[in-house]
Amino acid sequence: MAEKLVSSWYNLHSSVPSSYVQPPERRPDNAVFASGKLVPVIDLGGHHRPDIIRNILKSSQDYGFFQVINHGVSKDVLDATLNIFKDFHAMPEDVKIKESSKDPNGRCKLYTSSGRATKDVVKYWKDSLSHPCQPMGEFMEYWPDKPLGYREVVGKYTEEVRKVGVKILELFSEGLGLNREYLCGGLSEDPVVLSHYYPPCPQPSLTLGTSIHKDPNLITILLQQLGITALQVFKDGEWIAVDPIPNAFVVNIGIVLQIISNGRLVAAKHRVITNSSSGRHSVAYFVNPTKESLVEPAKPLLSPTSPPVFRSMTFGEMTANFLTKGFQFEEELRTGNFQN
Repeated sequence: MAEKLVSSWYNLHSSVPSSYVQPPERRPDNAVFASGKLVPVIDLGGHHRPDIIRNILKSSQDYGFFQVINHGVSKDVLDATLNIFKDFHAMPEDVKIKESSKDPNGRCKLYTSSGRATKDVVKYWKDSLSHPCQPMGEFMEYWPDKPLGYREVVGKYTEEVRKVGVKILELFSEGLGLNREYLCGGLSEDPVVLSHYYPPCPQPSLTLGTSIHKDPNLITILLQQLGITALQVFKDGEWIAVDPIPNAFVVNIGIVLQIISNGRLVAAKHRVITNSSSGRHSVAYFVNPTKESLVEPAKPLLSPTSPPVFRSMTFGEMTANFLTKGFQFEEELRTGNFQN
């Protein structure tokens, strides 16, 4: 990688380098924060399925986010996963780069800031490791070997989180009035795991850990480190903090599911702020379609009175455009004014 990782130099500075200073309108200290608002928490272990479905749909429509508890993944697996990623990001930079550079196609990668195809106007205070995690382990040979046990721990974690994802997608499908397996198959067969590390920041009021964005996928299942609140969701002109809950996952709607639901479900804007006292880790499991999968409003949801709100395209085409155009591309999708 061409750019030094934030974790390699952050403790050498008493102030944020100018390339990481956000414009005034995007700085955390200039934002409006919600008071008393909480992202809903849903118990997946409940026995009344219609209530679970109703709560998931309402949370997705109102916030685009919710947290799930009693999801079936053990505390031991969650703790081991966070610890192995902490150990990875604590290794020397040259070792991390070597361990994440084995894939000839570059799908396993270590990067700083956003990792976008276009250069960031302002950089973001984080390092990230990303790689595919297909259920049959097809890509595992390109995963890091270090730290010791990485493949075993991350393999177990992604296997367990995949089951949670299938359960949630089935609940979404039922709630939307689709076949229970509608969102499975090609629409969720290319998952990716991302490990984010946000080092302590000397001036957290001036920078961001992650940009204001929406996820260009089906859903995201996020494991947060306890004790540090950093993830925020934008709703009604205010930022709502998503406080970490022990043994919980944060689930958010991606643009793909927004399109499939024909706008009934909402992909919400969110961001990550930094802090000056301690580093923070999180693990995101992106449920992605295959590149060849067609992303379009589900036909059973369409009618003469409910025409498609979004145009159809392959996930590969959508991702390529979204990574370079961001929110502008979402608007093009919605209005039908897409131009190559």
